[in-house]
Amino acid sequence: MALKLNSEETTFRNELIFAIDAKAVNMDNVLLNLFMLLNHNGVRPKQRATSLDRGELTLEKLKNNFLTLEKKQDVQGFATYPHAAELWLRSNLVNMVNRGNPDKEKISSLRPIHLESYRLRNAPNSRDYNTADQLYSMLGVNTKTKEELKSFLAEGWDRTSKRITNLKGLDVDSLGILTLIKDIDQGVFNSIETINHIGPLLKKQAELFCEDINCLLAYKRSIPRNVLLDYLKTLVSFHLSIYLQKLIYLLPKMIQAGTTDVPDDWSVVLDVTGKLDSKVSMLAIADAERMLNSLYDYIRATFKINAALKKLGKPRTNSNDVNFALNILKNPPQDFEPYFQARWDIMIDQIDAEDREWIEDFAMFEPTYFAKYIELVNNQKGNYQYRYHFQLIDNLAQKNSERGFIAQGRTKKNPRRFVLGTRLLETLVQILLLKSDGNKFTTQPISIEDLTTNLRTRYGLIINGVEETRFETADLNVNLAFKENVEAFKNNLRQIGFYNVLSDAYIMQKIRPRYEL
Repeated sequence: MALKLNSEETTFRNELIFAIDAKAVNMDNVLLNLFMLLNHNGVRPKQRATSLDRGELTLEKLKNNFLTLEKKQDVQGFATYPHAAELWLRSNLVNMVNRGNPDKEKISSLRPIHLESYRLRNAPNSRDYNTADQLYSMLGVNTKTKEELKSFLAEGWDRTSKRITNLKGLDVDSLGILTLIKDIDQGVFNSIETINHIGPLLKKQAELFCEDINCLLAYKRSIPRNVLLDYLKTLVSFHLSIYLQKLIYLLPKMIQAGTTDVPDDWSVVLDVTGKLDSKVSMLAIADAERMLNSLYDYIRATFKINAALKKLGKPRTNSNDVNFALNILKNPPQDFEPYFQARWDIMIDQIDAEDREWIEDFAMFEPTYFAKYIELVNNQKGNYQYRYHFQLIDNLAQKNSERGFIAQGRTKKNPRRFVLGTRLLETLVQILLLKSDGNKFTTQPISIEDLTTNLRTRYGLIINGVEETRFETADLNVNLAFKENVEAFKNNLRQIGFYNVLSDAYIMQKIRPRYEL
């Protein structure tokens, strides 16, 4: 039975915990909206209709705009080769929803390959469900990295004069996007909304994200821009996925401890064999099941913090308030239980007497009115969050893709398991081959053993778990599983060109940089 509950009480999303709505998230839309936040210093501006037509952005309008530019002699060849021009627009410059369906396909935006890409978009089709807000808050822990990322993304465009600069340093797709937008009105105006004052709950994880961004930017003069942007997209989805999974694991522990300062001992086993029937797959499946089974506790923990913030009269705008909420959950003040008894009574009064039996069935087992209140809110709103968090986890982990962190068989009955897609592996290896002396980065070869150790210590990703505490009493089959996993890991590195040593000598088994710094 559905109750008419106060929206303030039942709104699950809390930027102080995690800014993202549990929806189907598209990573191109995420980057596009992040570029917008970077360009407007954390403010999400409102969009006016574009000056192309003061209406919906379409492929025809973009083609006509290029033809107009050709008449001005800014570009050439569009009128001569219209079919090739349209193919280039479709494949390289625009993102579309329902691509390939002539009746339904629409442009969502320009592709996120330059900081100014967001300026031409259809806002309803390019929603990110506040994912960019979460990323921006994570970048906020290191202002220098945030500004360097913004500077890299803005290369080739002078915002003051609204003109293209450094033509020779731009790839053709970035040049095409800048050519499209250079004579078009901004199309946005600033709003008063800002997220600058909200910091990430998992600050150390956000700092690690900034470190990895900084490592990627060290390659900006060595790696082609389009390749580096692909690494960026891969890294962003990976860190968002880890961040959410750590929250699912750590937030209930924060409730128990009464503080956000809890040890981060999160880790997962990766199946890098690419085979569902491999020996290590059962370990990776077990870790994925553990994470998904923890969702219920995470959702309840979020509702508890939201309720505590409401009790404190805090408007969810100050990150420091989370610790106040955790403290009163650990050590409830005298007026805590009476407050939630009153809230419980108000909610029960909404229900007819004959319909209260279903509430009494679960409320009778709860020891306090606060517990009853949370259980009722969770009963009404928790199922929706539980169902859509599966979708969010899959999207952030880029399930079943080369950037993937999670894989699943073709049917929903097949179990999920943690994996390491080839593009994700390549991105992480590029980062782990770097060494910093505090002033600059240099690349250096590292051994297979050091690489697996770094993946474990830096990200919590287990490829060889024979020395893990939780596998101390493991049988021979588990040891054989990790041995098989390590051999598959070496083979994966060979396939992406980082490991080409044929010698069995341990000293020769090195991962060597593709780009020297």
